[in-house]
Amino acid sequence: MNPVDPKLIALQFNTQITAHNIDGLAALSSTDHRFIDRDGQVTTGKEAVLDTWRRFFALFPDYVNTFTRVESRGNLVVLHGYATWHPGDPPDYAIWTARIEAGLVAEWRIYADSNANPKILGLGDRND
Repeated sequence: MNPVDPKLIALQFNTQITAHNIDGLAALSSTDHRFIDRDGQVTTGKEAVLDTWRRFFALFPDYVNTFTRVESRGNLVVLHGYATWHPGDPPDYAIWTARIEAGLVAEWRIYADSNANPKILGLGDRND
C-alpha cells in the first residue's frame, strides 16, 4: 500500500475548512494536532483545535482559502495563497504550512505573507 501524498492530505484538510466541516477536519487531524495562528498563538490537542474551528466558522461563515502554490518537503507542505473572509473581499495573502504524520495533519500553521516569511519558507514572490 502506497502512502498518500502529503500535499493531497493538506489539500483535503483545506477542503474541509472551506466546507466548514468539523467531522472532516476531525478525521484528518492527529490526536495531538496543533494549530498556530499568524500571531504565533498555539492551540494543542485535537478537541481544543476543533472547538477553535467551531468558533471561527461561527464568526466567519464565508471564509475560504485559495492556494496559488503548493509544495512539499518531505512531510511538510507549504501552501501559498490568500483567504477571503466575506464574498467580494480583497485577498488576504498568507502562507500556510501543514505537517503531515501517519497520513494525518499534525500541525496547521498560518504565516503573514510579509517580505520575510516567503524567503524563510523557501518561496519566491507570490507571482513567481
